[in-house]
Amino acid sequence: MTESADLDLKQALKELPPEHQATLTAHGFSPEWLIEQARLSRGRRRTNTVSGTIEPLSGNDLLELPERGTARHQELFERGAEALRSGECAMAVLAGGMATRMGGIIKALVPAAYGRTFLDLRLEEQASLGRTFGKTPPLFLMTSHATHSGIEETLGRALKERELALFRQGLSVRLTESFELFQTESGEPSLHAPGHGDFVDCLRRSELLHRFVDAGGKYLLATNLDNLGGGLDPVLIGMHLESECAVTCEVVDKEDGDRGGIPVRLDGQPVVLEEFRIPESFDPSTVSVFSVNTFGFDAQKLADLDTDWTFFEVKKNVEGRTAIQYERLINEVTFHLETQYVRVPRAGVESRFFPVKDHDELRRRQQDIEALAKARGMVEAT
Repeated sequence: MTESADLDLKQALKELPPEHQATLTAHGFSPEWLIEQARLSRGRRRTNTVSGTIEPLSGNDLLELPERGTARHQELFERGAEALRSGECAMAVLAGGMATRMGGIIKALVPAAYGRTFLDLRLEEQASLGRTFGKTPPLFLMTSHATHSGIEETLGRALKERELALFRQGLSVRLTESFELFQTESGEPSLHAPGHGDFVDCLRRSELLHRFVDAGGKYLLATNLDNLGGGLDPVLIGMHLESECAVTCEVVDKEDGDRGGIPVRLDGQPVVLEEFRIPESFDPSTVSVFSVNTFGFDAQKLADLDTDWTFFEVKKNVEGRTAIQYERLINEVTFHLETQYVRVPRAGVESRFFPVKDHDELRRRQQDIEALAKARGMVEAT
């Protein structure tokens, strides 16, 4: 039965229209991978929850930023500033999202402050860092099938291989609940991006990371496009370089309604777990912080990371029917690379967590966003 189902899915994928096959291939899609995921699901050999002993982080696991004006703050600032002056830092922005709650447009091209889009503000931030430290840090944008052409067209001649570059997120096709190829009402396959966990492999496949390392790069920050608080900060860079950890994960104190990956100890190892991965035996509310999905990486160790990722079975409503897709999470790097956890502010111009999900939130936070944009050099202070 399993072999027959595998062959049926393999044949269905072979019979996809040539334009869809070309698109999937350009995004690194592997039919063999999808067939294996379906086989695991059919055999009930997959679970989204982890097993093992889960405990909150200990007091020594969570680091605090030093207070501004202290000798320690200045020491870390200088270390990070030197890394920026030496061209050892780069930033990767996850820009694959569509603003579905803003009318289904490319989120990077949504006006966020002073008439400037999220993409404009990121570019101005990059330019400001170049003016301040004498070296413009490379900016790599991870696009998706839905956003690539729009962002590429907007940037045009501004794209430069070493300073401003795009790399593509992966692409896959959805399945039915019986793990056959899902087709829309028009008979088309239903395509989807398989989650931000694609970041590591897709960046490596693009060769941007290896070129950055070969040029002397040491520190890479990855953050969400809409989190304008996440940027290259000398103090956090200094903390990361001093620690010699492969990863620095930024966390903030929880507020009512917050959902996201939370740092815990799993069988003694500090890792980040999304709540859907946590068994009922552990209460997530016992953890007072959560990850903002901003990570500082040792660039060489990230380039060397080669691991079998965990893919999760996710159900989506597509045209009123249930579809199955497989996703992976960027926070799984904490399972494979030594990670330190730093509590960062989520309020004021020093906030490291400033996401915007819809028009109402954008209007509500407009003044704060404008103040942050000025403080970060995204617009000229007046």
